[in-house]
Amino acid sequence: MADEAAPSTETESDPPTQRPRSNLGLVIGFVGMIVVIETAMFFFLVPSAEQVSALAEQQLIQSVQEGAEEAEQEASDENLVEEFELGTFGETFSPTDTDRSFRVELRLYGLIRAKNREKMEKEFESKTGRLRHEIRKKIRNSELSELQDNQLGLLERRILTICNHLLDEDMLLGVGFNDYQLIED
Repeated sequence: MADEAAPSTETESDPPTQRPRSNLGLVIGFVGMIVVIETAMFFFLVPSAEQVSALAEQQLIQSVQEGAEEAEQEASDENLVEEFELGTFGETFSPTDTDRSFRVELRLYGLIRAKNREKMEKEFESKTGRLRHEIRKKIRNSELSELQDNQLGLLERRILTICNHLLDEDMLLGVGFNDYQLIED
């Protein structure tokens, strides 16, 4: 009986030892499957170092180009050439080689960069009298041939030179006439 009791105890003890083994195999299989899936995801979904560096380089190039475009836009806005009204002049003069009297009427403008507008307005306001006096002097001291319509380039250059000389900086890029008339009195 003792022999019979021992095998029955072993049979009763066998089924509980088999259950943990089957559970252990299931857990090992589940963990192994997760490791395989994660490894596959790593190889197929995570980019390589070359792909990451290429993507970073592309983003860097794009940001530099956008920054350059913005800087170019700002620079082009600042360097935009605008007209600045220098005044209206009506001068009567007699050329040195004749006894006749002439009158020159003109509206003068200067070409400046947009970024210099505020500085030009301040300087023009503080130096209006000197600028107008020098412009009038250049007109009165010009010869009759220089004041004819086809010879105005010389007068423009003289006015530009004297105006830039009186201003703190050479802000005027050029000068021109909106209206111009030479009338013999």
